[in-house]
Amino acid sequence: MRALVVYESMFGNTEEIARAIGQGIGASMRADVVEVGAAPDTVPADVTLLVVGGPTHAFSMSWPTTRRDAAQRATTLVSRDRGIREWLGGLPAAPADTAATAFDTRVTSRVTGSAARAASHRLDRLGYRLTAAFTSFRVADVAGPLVDGEVDRARDWGRALGAEVAARRPSRPIS
Repeated sequence: MRALVVYESMFGNTEEIARAIGQGIGASMRADVVEVGAAPDTVPADVTLLVVGGPTHAFSMSWPTTRRDAAQRATTLVSRDRGIREWLGGLPAAPADTAATAFDTRVTSRVTGSAARAASHRLDRLGYRLTAAFTSFRVADVAGPLVDGEVDRARDWGRALGAEVAARRPSRPIS
């Protein structure tokens, strides 16, 4: 069993959350954490859990225009070319019985929208088995930092995801 965590990050906050989720999943299975620009164009057949995350921009997943706006504010930009919107848009249908979920980072506010909600809908349309409700992790301001406790919460969420998927998959005997 293997998990693939694909993230888009502008200021490094979503990357930090993705890495914590990967650490948590790693308690149950191998977890590869990959920036969306380096993500494979198809999900490998041995991936049993796909986790996709990105920052919430303009109430949803980022657009090229919102990434350009972020680039003007950033001293160092993590994701430069494509975002999770484009990556998900280019994916073929899901491999058989692959579990998936999504996460996002967003500013603490009453009205912010959710990149994770939009990504979750895309994953569902592609035929992934949604294993857990999408979730959001909070940043104090557009460029961060993460709100205290969010990295630990991400690690715990990843641990629960990995355990859930591992429990559903029967172990294959070693031949």
